[in-house]
Amino acid sequence: MKQFPDSPAPASSSETRVWPPISIVIPVLNEERHLREAVRQVLSQRYAGPIEVVLAIGPSRDRTQEVADEIAADDPRVVVVPNPTGRTPNALNAAIAASSNEIVARVDGHAMLPDDYLQIAVETLEETGADNVGGVMAAEGVTPFEQAVARAMTSKIGVGGARFHTGGTAGPADTVYLGVFRRSALERVGGYDEHFQRAQDWEMNHRIRESGGLVWFQPRMRVSYRPRPDLRALARQYFHYGRWRRVVARTHEGTINLRYLAPPLAVLAILVGLLVSPFFWPGLLIPGGYVAAILAGSAVTGSGLPTPALARLPLVYMTMHMSWGWGFLTSPRRLGKPERG
Repeated sequence: MKQFPDSPAPASSSETRVWPPISIVIPVLNEERHLREAVRQVLSQRYAGPIEVVLAIGPSRDRTQEVADEIAADDPRVVVVPNPTGRTPNALNAAIAASSNEIVARVDGHAMLPDDYLQIAVETLEETGADNVGGVMAAEGVTPFEQAVARAMTSKIGVGGARFHTGGTAGPADTVYLGVFRRSALERVGGYDEHFQRAQDWEMNHRIRESGGLVWFQPRMRVSYRPRPDLRALARQYFHYGRWRRVVARTHEGTINLRYLAPPLAVLAILVGLLVSPFFWPGLLIPGGYVAAILAGSAVTGSGLPTPALARLPLVYMTMHMSWGWGFLTSPRRLGKPERG
C-alpha cells in the first residue's frame, strides 16, 4: 500500500497525525459572482495539513480577474495564473504547473465541497494506493426544472450506471467526479490532454488506468452540483457530452460499451420509425414506445418530487437522451486528434 513521502501511517487520532500538503487547482471563467465563496469554501476545509489554491483565470467578460487578484492579495495561500485560451483542460494544466504539492485536487468554481472532502480523499489515497480518488456528483436543484434535472442526473434512466452519478459502493472505477490525484500520476501521463474540450476527465483517467494506475470511487466524497437552469442549456450540455465522447472513442479504441451506445441507437430507431410511418404505420410504435417508457420511468424515478418538477421530468429525460445521442452521431471527424508525424 502506497504512502506519501514524509507522511506517517494514519494515527489513532486525526489530530495527532501529520497531514500532507495539498494543492487545489480551479479553472475559472466568468465567475465574478461566485469566486469569493468558492475559494472561501475550499480554504475553510476541515483539513489539518497545509493548503494552497491555484486559480487559472480565463479571459472573462466580467470582473473575475480583479476579484481573483484581490483574493490572492488578501491570502498568501492563493495563487493566480493566466489561462489565455479560456478552455478547461488548459486551465487545469496551467494551475497544476504552478502548484507545488504532491497531492493535487481538482475543484470547479460551482462545486460545493463537504468540509471533510480533502481529509477523506487523503485517507482513501493512503488506504487504497490509488492514483486518483473521487466521489459522487450530487446534483441538487432549486427551481422545478433544476430539481427535475437533478433527479434525472442521479438515476440510471438518465445517465446509466455510472457510480459517480448514481452512487454505489467504494472500489475501482473508470472515472470519478473531479478527482484528488497523486502528482506522480499526473506527470506520468502528461496531465490533461488539451485537445479535449469536453470529456477530458474520462480521457485522462483512461490513460492513468492504461499506465497501470488505479482510479478509486469513494462515495463519502459527495459534492453538491447545481444543474443547468433551462432546457436549452441542458440540451447544449448533453449534445457536447455526446459529441466529445465520440472523439474519445475514436482516440481510444475499445472504450465504448452499450451504455454509451444506447442514446444514439435510440435516436436512430426513432428517426427510422418516423420516416417509415407514412408508409407503414407500425413505425410509430418505436417513438411511441420510447415516450411510453419515459413516462413510466418518470413515474417510478420521480417519487417525492414536487408536482412542477415531476411534470418536467419526462422532457428532461428525453432532452438528455436525444441531445447526447445526436451529438454522438453527428460528431465530426475533424474534432479528432491530429496524427503526429
